[in-house]
Amino acid sequence: MGKDIWGFIECHRDYRDHEADSFWHATIDLDHLKVPRNYDAFGCLFGVCDNEQFVPVAPVRGLPADVSNRVRDGRETTAGRSASWVSWAELKRVDWDEQSAEPDAYIREYYRDQQGDWQFLQRHYSAPQRFVDLCGQPAHIAVRPREHFPEGSQWIDEDQMFRVERLRRRDAVPDHEWGPVWTVMRTLAELHGDDDVRLVVWFDD
Repeated sequence: MGKDIWGFIECHRDYRDHEADSFWHATIDLDHLKVPRNYDAFGCLFGVCDNEQFVPVAPVRGLPADVSNRVRDGRETTAGRSASWVSWAELKRVDWDEQSAEPDAYIREYYRDQQGDWQFLQRHYSAPQRFVDLCGQPAHIAVRPREHFPEGSQWIDEDQMFRVERLRRRDAVPDHEWGPVWTVMRTLAELHGDDDVRLVVWFDD
């Protein structure tokens, strides 16, 4: 079985919440924001399922001591492990353009737009047949491009390009998956303050 993420976005208040003996309130369940299983993101943010590509933003810290009862009960209900948390203030300081320590393990595909510029399309977790044909290697080698081709290697076929290159943090934590989380946290931080909004998470086995 793989690991899935659970958690809540919490806000700090200047009074104890009715649901818990805490100044923190569980504002929204992460499940409502549909964050998918993505080990690159889990590693980049929390050091879980980490491939050592990035120094984690908030490596497994455990639950905050003052976490709300709703969050604590949620973790116990799901038998969660590897808990951590991160504030919006910390997330705002992340350099999302920071590159990974090693080239991406997967081949990256680009397409040429109408202006003639290359635009990123997708990462392939298996070697597409077109890439196998272009690189001239069997599929069992093409599927692990980082191990067999130097960084910067690329193969162009008209308006299609495959390339071996490093990830950026924003690639590991894509906005189409995490954008809703950031939007909620940003909005709450505008009302409460950057240090008064945090994401508390845990993972199952």
